[in-house]
Amino acid sequence: MKKILDDNEFAEVSYETALRLGKIIWKKKPTFEAYQKAFLTLIDYSKEKQKVESVMTDTRNQGVVSPENRKWLVGECLPVAVKLGLKQIAVIFDGGVFKQYYLNMILKVINKYGAPMKLFKNEEEALNWIKSFR
Repeated sequence: MKKILDDNEFAEVSYETALRLGKIIWKKKPTFEAYQKAFLTLIDYSKEKQKVESVMTDTRNQGVVSPENRKWLVGECLPVAVKLGLKQIAVIFDGGVFKQYYLNMILKVINKYGAPMKLFKNEEEALNWIKSFR
């Protein structure tokens, strides 16, 4: 069952109960606050309602992510998410060079938390990978 946790001009954030999956589907380049809000929505849900074990984020419409957002994600958000039970992250992206750089920077850091992150071209491949952990 899919539950919409937040839906605004920048992103739709949802939770799929059967997979314990938090999803962020970016609609356009977010502001600094909107970027953080999407991830914090999943963290709050994991704390208050049900554990988020997997995250799938579709970054194809996200645009280039600022260095401060990347630093916040790897320095503050990911450590908390892993502590709350995050086990794997699937990222859907379009192959752009700037997005690849951003994702490679996150990959380098996330490996030390023990939560694998993998890149995909579409949602079907990402979901199949997430289901392989069940």
